[in-house]
Amino acid sequence: MERSGFSVIVPATTANLGPGFDSIGLALNLYMTVEVSSSKQWQVIYEDEAFQGLTTGEDNLIIETIQEIACRYDKKADPVTLSVQSNIPLGKGFGSSASAIAAGIVIADELFSLHLTDKEKVLLGSQLEGHADNVSAALLGGAVFAYFAGENIDFVHHKDVAGAFVVLVPPNELKTTESRGILPETIAHADAVQNGSASAVLTAAILENDWQTAGKMMEKDHLHEQYRKGLFPSFDDIRAFSKTLGAYGMTISGAGPSLIIAVEVGTAEEIAAQLKKTYPYYDSFSIEASQVGASVLSKEKA
Repeated sequence: MERSGFSVIVPATTANLGPGFDSIGLALNLYMTVEVSSSKQWQVIYEDEAFQGLTTGEDNLIIETIQEIACRYDKKADPVTLSVQSNIPLGKGFGSSASAIAAGIVIADELFSLHLTDKEKVLLGSQLEGHADNVSAALLGGAVFAYFAGENIDFVHHKDVAGAFVVLVPPNELKTTESRGILPETIAHADAVQNGSASAVLTAAILENDWQTAGKMMEKDHLHEQYRKGLFPSFDDIRAFSKTLGAYGMTISGAGPSLIIAVEVGTAEEIAAQLKKTYPYYDSFSIEASQVGASVLSKEKA
């Protein structure tokens, strides 16, 4: 393994965007930066207070990812120290675990000189995460539309996304396992048809950067929203009020507990301020799509 110092950047993500359950991911302009340096032992140093409760040894998700990839590719994984800075909300529906996995993949690719293709990275990430949506967008940036079937993955990557959003972030965290646990085992065939139609139009609209249509489709989910919406205080009221402010559409960010609203470019800050004033339970702020995917920022010989 080449013992060198470098840093990696990874974006936050939102997933599903309504009907795109486990298949559509979008990178957002919040970022985690990881500085990698040689060390005598595996360790992670979190520089942000919100992350102080995370494990910092070999059971850390970034380190586990590095070691797993080393095992898969028969590489010797010498210890490194990872210094992490992040403004991605932890456990709030913005792909914090997917960002950690994406960081681990890019770090391993650099450390072991694997020269992984985008498809290899996305397949690895999807296998480790269990689904493709967040991790594919974290790895590639922009929007990614993926079909993941265990040992195989196919996806379309749309890098040039130009979208503006408002997010509402509650004070509580919500584990993805808990959110998934309330979903039914089966749904009606008619609901599946409607969801597939909405997902197809949503995909086409994002590819055209038509967020007015995309926002409408974000509210046409038939797979998860109706079962999860009770976890979100004032869900229906917020959706209705955001429309009076000119928003295109609102949905759950990933598995929650945050909400994401598609808005017209140039209106996000004002809409965020109005929502924060009206629904103070949530922290509301503007955010944009990001074209930046997980990548090596700099490299310097140690």
